[in-house]
Amino acid sequence: MRRNELRQPLRRRGAWEKLWAKRPSALSAASVSAALLLTAAALGLARIPHPYAGEPVVMVKIPPVVELATASTDKAPKPEAAESAEAEPAEAPPEDDDRRKVEILEAQPQETVETEAAIIVSPRRSLKPAPFAEVSEDGPYGPLPRIGNGNRKPQNVYARPVSASIIHSDMPKVAIVLGGMGLNAELTQKAVKTLPGEVTFAFAPYGEDLQAQVNRARAQGHEILLQLPLEPFGYPAANPGPKTLMAGGKAEANLDALTWHMGRFAGYSGITNYMGARFLTEVQALRPVFAEMKKRGLVFLDDGTAGRSMSSQIGQIVGLPVRNGMKVIDADPTEQGIDQALTELETEAREKGFAIGTGTGLDVTIDAVDQWARSLAEKGILLVPVSAAYRGRAS
Repeated sequence: MRRNELRQPLRRRGAWEKLWAKRPSALSAASVSAALLLTAAALGLARIPHPYAGEPVVMVKIPPVVELATASTDKAPKPEAAESAEAEPAEAPPEDDDRRKVEILEAQPQETVETEAAIIVSPRRSLKPAPFAEVSEDGPYGPLPRIGNGNRKPQNVYARPVSASIIHSDMPKVAIVLGGMGLNAELTQKAVKTLPGEVTFAFAPYGEDLQAQVNRARAQGHEILLQLPLEPFGYPAANPGPKTLMAGGKAEANLDALTWHMGRFAGYSGITNYMGARFLTEVQALRPVFAEMKKRGLVFLDDGTAGRSMSSQIGQIVGLPVRNGMKVIDADPTEQGIDQALTELETEAREKGFAIGTGTGLDVTIDAVDQWARSLAEKGILLVPVSAAYRGRAS
């Protein structure tokens, strides 16, 4: 209310009149309200999780598959010399053998093999050093794998990428897993530098400076597994090492030992057994260990040395992806013995589509696998990391 200063010049103002006189202007009130709204919006955005922050994201629309006629699908024109020559017509190829020949593109000289699609093979694809915070957590003995936001699992995040054209190709595929890595630094370094990136390495938990050795292997494109010591028959005369998981042990003790082994280093996509012929036959011992592996987003590879292993059955019960090695390539650790085992592995791959060979990082094994890998292109066989066995047609 407005005061009449002429009629009441000496009248004292009341409290309400004083407050009214000091009221903020409309502009000031609008400014304060806008500032409060902006602050509230910023706080709200800050609390929203961004699992892919910092990662490039590309969204594309994939059109329907259209068959294209290209130079690789059209029949080659007849040479002029053949057209002019009066020769007997050649025998027509069988109708069921109309697959085309295409080129495998590699860093080395190109090879021509018989298949249905062109396969592009990357010679060495460097993998980032581990651990990744998105699939890792602190444990009592070291970093532990975990399933991250968006169901991101170590079995996928730490695996070597393999293109869909390879996964779904009809070409026979072979995976090689060499264990005992990290125990002998010199042999480990030789394997890392010599063997192609598609060869998978299984690191034992007892080596020195394991994380650095693992990351050097990943930098050369090698996928990593953790080698887990399990009780064999004849224990303790046959002893895999400290904190071996025992077939007759309590579940709590075995899970604590598993946690210790998993905390030795990070960067593995799965676990494989070291020995363990007895442990792998004991359902009560195996089930809680496999359940913990599944909970942490890992896979399991049975190296095939335990004849009565229950790993596949228990893996199916708990939902853990399990695959089995088909041949130990250096059971006879001689050049001739390893070459024979690799030849048998090729035959297995041609018959079943996929074969997994396991072995140890011995000097003779490294040399034999190196020479054998160089011959695969001309044989029409693809060398792939073991994670490919858990995807696509192999799964």
